[in-house]
Amino acid sequence: MNRPPIALVTGASRGLGREVARRLAELGYHVLAGVRDPAGTAPIPGAELLPLDVANAASIEAAAEHVKRTHGHLDALVNNAGILLDRMGDVLALDADTLLRTLETNSLGPLRMAQACAPLMPQGGRIVNVSSGGGQLSEPATWAPAYCISKTTLNAITVQLAEALKPRGIAVNAVCPGWVRTDLGGPDAPRSLQQGADSILWLLLHAGPDLTGGFWRDGQRIPW
Repeated sequence: MNRPPIALVTGASRGLGREVARRLAELGYHVLAGVRDPAGTAPIPGAELLPLDVANAASIEAAAEHVKRTHGHLDALVNNAGILLDRMGDVLALDADTLLRTLETNSLGPLRMAQACAPLMPQGGRIVNVSSGGGQLSEPATWAPAYCISKTTLNAITVQLAEALKPRGIAVNAVCPGWVRTDLGGPDAPRSLQQGADSILWLLLHAGPDLTGGFWRDGQRIPW
């Protein structure tokens, strides 16, 4: 009897994370939807709500232990959880605490998730880090400096993880879903929730298993 693949999606209470979790469940995955407040989160059909705060190391370890105890392995990890605390502003006036809080969630969170979950992943496993064009060094952004710095850091973490996990046949990539109409992106964003989710899902469902260590948008590689 074939068992469904297991996927864990962080930040799944709303927006892109919720959409990715919903669509993976529709495709037959057993989805662990990581949310900070399961009791206050609307159910996702076909998905299991998993208590998870990626800014809390103990919460990450507990989630990984649940996956190990309940399912024994993990086929896919989508590091989607993120915060945006400084929509405008100049890096010269950036408050250090704002930067540290942003890095804790947007950069260290995905790293800790990968460290905790990679031991559970078999050959062919996939890790997708949801990044942003704001993190590109090739096209420096001047908005939301803490957010952009955190995504640049996430991109660097992606490259390091890809190299570390390549011998085990686990692909690690970063994706820019574009400016999407979510609570974070706002109502004026040009891309729909479905379009943003498509970029993430391409890396899980359609990219070749040998594609690792890249930065992608809409199935196309983009510059770091």
